[in-house]
Amino acid sequence: MEINKHKIFVKITAEHDENGIVRPTILHWKDGRNFIIDKVYDVRRAAALKAGGTGWRYNCLISGKQVYLFDEDGRWFVEGK
Repeated sequence: MEINKHKIFVKITAEHDENGIVRPTILHWKDGRNFIIDKVYDVRRAAALKAGGTGWRYNCLISGKQVYLFDEDGRWFVEGK
């Protein structure tokens, strides 16, 4: 089984509260499409097993699909297929 090691960097619109909590709200794809992040289920420090690296992993619901969104030192990415 081949592991895809690509990080797809994306632009994120996020809310920041007074306690420093970051909640991503919109994922902006490079082709101009925008996706509302419907829900954030969980946030934790974790490795991107397919793409490599570590950071904050946001387990999100986007357009009815579970998506892992990563914040690695202020750069946001999803794992390529």
